[in-house]
Amino acid sequence: MKLARRTFLHLAVGAAALPATSQLAYAQTYPIRPVRLVVGFPPAGGADIMARLIAPSLEERLGQRFVVENRPGAASNIATEAVVGAAPDGYTLLLALTPNVVNASLYQKLNFDFVRDIAPVAGISREILVMVVHPSVPATSVAEFIAYAKANPGKINFVSGGNGTTQHVAGELFKMLTGIDMVHVPYRGAAPALTDLLSGRVQAMFPGLASSIAHVKAGKLRALAVTSAARTPALPDMPPVADAVPGYEASTWYGVGAPRRTPADVVARLNAEINAAVADAKIQARLADLGCAPLGGSPADFGRLMADDAAKWAKVIKFAGIQPP
Repeated sequence: MKLARRTFLHLAVGAAALPATSQLAYAQTYPIRPVRLVVGFPPAGGADIMARLIAPSLEERLGQRFVVENRPGAASNIATEAVVGAAPDGYTLLLALTPNVVNASLYQKLNFDFVRDIAPVAGISREILVMVVHPSVPATSVAEFIAYAKANPGKINFVSGGNGTTQHVAGELFKMLTGIDMVHVPYRGAAPALTDLLSGRVQAMFPGLASSIAHVKAGKLRALAVTSAARTPALPDMPPVADAVPGYEASTWYGVGAPRRTPADVVARLNAEINAAVADAKIQARLADLGCAPLGGSPADFGRLMADDAAKWAKVIKFAGIQPP
């Protein structure tokens, strides 16, 4: 039996519209079951705290549980690979952060490409770092520190929580842009590194604001600058490193990613709810306590941040010859 041309065209148009219609319906009903938010670091760390800060708000807004699942190991590579391999349906998400884009260049044989395989959903926050020195270092500004380092090549030890950590690459970026000779001393975690800095066994560090501000205010450490592009309300009198070293910026950011090919409408809905959560006064107050500033923005904004930082840290890793821990 032959179909009339008009009937055939109606059927063809209807069939073509099915995927878009079903995707829209899916987004309108999403989520209908609990959502996993996978974190690549152990409980009680910065990434875990950020995930557990945002999850209850998403539960309240979307009416389903957001279960924080810690899968530590290989600087979040294990967690990322698990999310990359998950169904792209919005029910498995990744707490994405700066180490993910650092790892893209640091590890040569990953089974995924973070920027390609993780769809950006939304930024949550940015943690500012602080350039601090032990009070025995005769420098009260970044310019004086650079002059002192150039007069004493190889005699300044800067510490980090390990090879490839944000504190490490922040210090290497400083070296790359200033041409000074500092020696990197990696520790197994930022806490023991900070302890040795406080004792005067080492001279400099680029720790997170939240972990160091109390020591700065107590006079146990001297802050020279913040690593953000502009001043921060937490230390309003502290200039950014970029005032003395043009182009310098280093920070740890947190956000949410999803497997590639997650429906765009699901990503858009998650983005809207994360932005609403980040705009909440209570969450912003908690972020300030943690030394963080809210991010928010569109998936495209978060995607640009991911891609730009991946390119920036790739240059630093190549310059410094950083190897995986």
